[in-house]
Amino acid sequence: MSSKKWYLLSYDIRDPKRLRRAAKAILGRGERVQYSVFRCRLTKVQLEKLLWEMGKFLQEEDSLMVIGLCGSCVRRIEQIGEHVEWPEIEDTFDII
Repeated sequence: MSSKKWYLLSYDIRDPKRLRRAAKAILGRGERVQYSVFRCRLTKVQLEKLLWEMGKFLQEEDSLMVIGLCGSCVRRIEQIGEHVEWPEIEDTFDII
């Protein structure tokens, strides 16, 4: 089983239609922390699928930045204002 880790995604998209499309694609997999910044807890396969889907509509003038965050990186995040938890919860499953 592939483990999930936190990713910070940020984009700068010029066209309003592509902008809405990008937000919709990411919102299905993560949470908005600022207008064009999202945090997602994904497996490597889930991240690759998201990037593949977004690659179908992003243009050369657009930019998307994906920053992988290790556990110690997440613990060092400092925030001012509304505090958002970044839990390090491992996936659980039942053996039947």
